Parts: sequence; structure tokens; C-alpha cells
Amino acid sequence: MITSKELRKKYIEFFKERGHSEIPSASLVPENDPTVLFTTAGMHPLVPYLLGELHSEGKRLVSVQKCVRTGDIDDVGDSTHNTFFEMLGNWSLGDYFKDDSIRWSWEFLTDEKWLGIDPEKIKVTVFEGDVDAPRDKESVKVWQECFEKLGVSAEVFDKEKKNNEDARIFPLPKEDNWWGPAGLTGPCGPDTEIFIDLGKSVNFESCPNAENCRPGCNCGRYIEIWNNVFMEYYKTAEGKYVLSRQKNVDTGMGMERTLAILNDFDNVYETDVLAPIVAQVKTLSHCHCEGEARSNPVTTCKESDDGILSPTAQNDNVETKSIKIIADHIRTSVFMISDGVFPSNLDRGYILRRLLRRAIRHGNLLKMPNGFLFPLAETVIEIYKEFYPELENNKDKILDEIKKEEEKFEKTIKKGLKEFEEMINLYKQRNLEAGLSNIDDIFISGEDVFYFFSTFGLPLEMTIELVKEKSNPINLEETKKQFNEEFKKHQTLSRTASAGKFKGGLADASEETTRLHTAAHLLLESLRRVLGEHVFQKGSNITAERLRFDYSHADKLTDEEKQKVEEMVSEQIQKKLPVSFEEMNLEEAKKIGAMGVFESKYGEKVKVYTIGKNDDIFSKEICGGPHIKNTSELGKFRIKKEQSSSAGVRRIKAVLE
Repeated sequence: MITSKELRKKYIEFFKERGHSEIPSASLVPENDPTVLFTTAGMHPLVPYLLGELHSEGKRLVSVQKCVRTGDIDDVGDSTHNTFFEMLGNWSLGDYFKDDSIRWSWEFLTDEKWLGIDPEKIKVTVFEGDVDAPRDKESVKVWQECFEKLGVSAEVFDKEKKNNEDARIFPLPKEDNWWGPAGLTGPCGPDTEIFIDLGKSVNFESCPNAENCRPGCNCGRYIEIWNNVFMEYYKTAEGKYVLSRQKNVDTGMGMERTLAILNDFDNVYETDVLAPIVAQVKTLSHCHCEGEARSNPVTTCKESDDGILSPTAQNDNVETKSIKIIADHIRTSVFMISDGVFPSNLDRGYILRRLLRRAIRHGNLLKMPNGFLFPLAETVIEIYKEFYPELENNKDKILDEIKKEEEKFEKTIKKGLKEFEEMINLYKQRNLEAGLSNIDDIFISGEDVFYFFSTFGLPLEMTIELVKEKSNPINLEETKKQFNEEFKKHQTLSRTASAGKFKGGLADASEETTRLHTAAHLLLESLRRVLGEHVFQKGSNITAERLRFDYSHADKLTDEEKQKVEEMVSEQIQKKLPVSFEEMNLEEAKKIGAMGVFESKYGEKVKVYTIGKNDDIFSKEICGGPHIKNTSELGKFRIKKEQSSSAGVRRIKAVLE
């Protein structure tokens, strides 16, 4: 058996021997990308360097990066999906390219010194080519040489020959084998994905593609183990793909999936990073089931009449999904809190709250005691503290936040679930009285869902999950739309109740930050006039000392562009333009051409700030304030630094002197 510690060590050692510098895992909260909530891949912290900036550790890098993907929440409970996972990755920043990348991946996977995977089990996909870029023949050639060197036939799949079973290399379209760009513009390119073929016996009977099953099919036969991205193109603002000046390699191998494959486990919950959590969930619950034939810690159970889980016959095939959900969600929550995320009803905090509360609900299904998340969190810290010492350092903070959230939710969840049942029964009774043939045909509205959110703290997704468990129909699009409308009303009331607060990325309401905030309006409009109307604000952070401003643009500012922007801002300051505002609804603001940021967060009424008057209006922008009265109060504006923030996003740091 290979452990997570051994896999991490082997991976780092392999690439360090090949000239790579080890870099530490970045935080789960992205520092340089305002477009995402969490770090979802090892490349996120490296975006500026993939765009051409020099990394202090050189051109060859290797790391184990902690990641969170919130899109996988609903998939948790199957054999491969987790919300938190570790990504083993290596990068070439304008150094080696496809040949070395593929050969090293092959060597690490198949050589007995490293992972020793049977090459007969490996199949790969490559980009098949389209109008934007040709077929990746170079990758095909290198893969064929790798396979043939070990005596394995490496045919390329051909639809005409129908050589599905003999093929090793499968060309697939852009939606399968092309990465990026992360934004509208930026680096991108073909990738080659490496799969382990588990054989026909794995779910092959129910495979929707039957004899045509190949890598990319979701029947479970093929498990992706590694992905090598070759960033050799740049997508322009016009949508064209041009060859990039710097060619990069970005690879990723999922820790948990790789461990499961190497140890011949049925699912990732048998690995040493999850099995102890699963075992403790079982110990704390009333589920005392016999292990499966392969000592699978995730047992096959069903709920008895008294609500307690008990063993079933193997052919019942009812997995204890709740155990997996709890194990996954508590692990993710521990890492989130350690990196500075706290439960709330917004953004990252909402995701954390959703995970914790979903874990609590599934704990109730398993008849687990109050406060069960606390010892599970301690287990997570114990598993990972050697590799991530920050967990031990932040232990008190982590446990305190989990305890507070658990106590808060436990007070309301039972009452909320009881009222949910009563509502369902009431709707059924109404259907019965109306003479409907199917009394279970109940539509839960977005207003209903918001009621359970605002009154009992049940997240939107949890109530939807409850509805689905009752086999009731639900129009997801309409329900979410209604929920969001109710939520916006709630936000508007909250903003009115907390007058004096404002948005815009300001650290405080001092005179200095107010001046810089107003200067940000001048900066945005100047950037749009110098660079083009594709420029929009992507985020800002303002302190008394400086303005940090993120904007959508693919290329580094030239010295000439930088000078033009500075001069344009300075010109508006010298004109002594008045700064005024007017309240109106959002549609009116759009009609008069006001610029806006993060529209989903606006209330029914907005403030539109205008700089200038009559025939000399420089900018109109929706904003929450505060602002100065006249641009003459600003002083001298100077750009101190301009750099990449993320793919397709640049960052300016500026001051007023």
C-alpha cells in the first residue's frame, strides 16, 4: 500500500531530480484572482508567471496545492468526487515543452522505481484539432514512442477503422482536450489527459456507449489520473488564437484519485486521508455495519423504521452517502477556516456555511450526537498537520468556528425540518381536497425556499435537496430565480438598516481613502478611453496609502499607454470638475450609460456618481460612495506599478501625492 505521505514525497523527488524547485501550497483564498472564490488548481497562484513574469524559483516548478472546487458539491458521495483535494503539479515557464512533459509523466507512472503502473492499463486523449488550431500531432508521436518503448501497441483511434479496443490514443475535440483561457482572453492550448482503464467489468453492463466506451465516458471504466496542459496559444480580444511568445506546461494529478488507483481501492474514501474520518463518522453514528468484501470503510446500509441505519443484503446496493458527505465536508471546512474563511451568508462564507450545515443534516440522518463535527475536525487536523502545519497552528480558531456554527444550526435545524415536513403534508392535503390524481405533485416555490433560509438557516441547496429526496418536482431555474429575488429584497433592507456602510473595496472612510476612491473613477474611464471599451473594473482595494485597481485587459501597459492614462487623470484633476450623484433605479442608470460593477449586489435603487457637468462630463458610474466634492481636491495622480493579476486581468497600484 502506498500512503499519501509516500506519494507526495515520490512526486516532489521525481521532479526535483529533473531540475524543478519545490514551491509551497498557496492559500485556498486566491490572492491574484478576483474572478473566483477559491483556488481550484495549482496554476491559480502562478498566473502572473504563466503570463511572462519571472518567478524567483526559476522556470521549473513543482508543488502539492490544496484546492477546492464548489461545482463538485452535488457529486460528493460517489467514488471519485471531493470538494477539497490536493493537486500534484509541475510547471515549465517557457522552458521544456511537450516532449519532456509527456515522457516524464510516462516515466513517473510506469517505472517501478516510482509508481509502477501497468502500461497496458493506460490510455490517453489528445486534441483532435479544429479551425482554431491543428491536431496535436507532436503529443501523438511522443505518446506512441513511450508506449512502443515498453512493447505496447499504441494505435490512434480512428472512427472509420472502428479500432476502439485496440486504440491507446484518442483525439477529442476542444471541449474535452483544450484548456483556457480562464477569462475572455489569455494563454490557452491543447492538453493531453491520462486515464487508467479499469476494464470492461466496471459498470460496463450499464455503459451508455457499450462497445464504443472510451476515455471520457462517465460509466466509471476510465479514471483520469493526470492532465498535461500545453499553453502554446493566446486568445485575443477578437477571439483569435495566436501562437504565444512564451510556451508553458501546466500539469495536475489528483492526490486522492491517484491513491485509490494505486491501492486498488473502489473509491477515494478508502485512502489514508479520508478513511480515518469515515471510520470515526461510523463510530459516532448508530451505523454498526459489517465491512464489505474488500474491507471498504464505506458500508452498505439502509434506514430502518426507527430511522437507524442497519446492514442490508449486498444486492440492495444502497450506499451510505451521508457518511461520505460528512467526511468530505468536514475536511474541506477545516482547510477553509484555516485559510481565513468564516461562515456567513455571502461568497466564500456561504459555501463554508453550506458545507457545515449539510454535514450536520446528514449527521442527523445517521443519528449522530450533537457536537459531532468537533472531534471529526480534530481528526482532520491530525491527518494533515505534518504536511500542513498551519492546521495545528490554527487549531483553536478552526474548532471554535465549527463549534459556534454547529451550536447555532442545531438550535434551528430540527424545528426547520419539522416545519418542512408540515409544509409538504399541507400541500398534499390541498392536492387531495382539490381532487388531484397525484397528491405528491408539489411545486416548492422560491419564496418557500427563502423562508426556510431566512428563518431556519437552511441553505438554498439544502432545501432543494430535501425536496428531491421527497421525490417532488422542482423547477430549479424558476426556484433559484425567485429565491434570488427574495434575497435581494432582504439585502436591500439590510443595507438600509446598516446605513453608513459602503462598498467599493475601501479599508475605511478617511479623507485619504475617499480621495483615492474618487480617483479610481477617473482611472477606470481613462483606461477605457486609452485601451478600449473592453476594459471593466474587476475589483479594487483602497487604503489610506494607495489604490489597488483590477481591470479587464490582456496585455501589459506600454510606457506610452501608462503615460496617457496618467495624463488623462491629471487633466481631469486640473479641470476642477464637480462630483455629484443622483439616485435612480438600475434600469435608468443603464439607460444613461452609467458604468457598473457586480450588478447582482445592487438594490432596487442605486447612486450614480457623475464627474463633470453639462458638456464636460468625464464619467458616470454606479457606486456606493463616499466621494469628494471636486476633483481639485485630489492632488497629483501617479501609477506606481502595473502588473498581471490573473488571466485576462491586470492590476494597477496608484497613489495621490
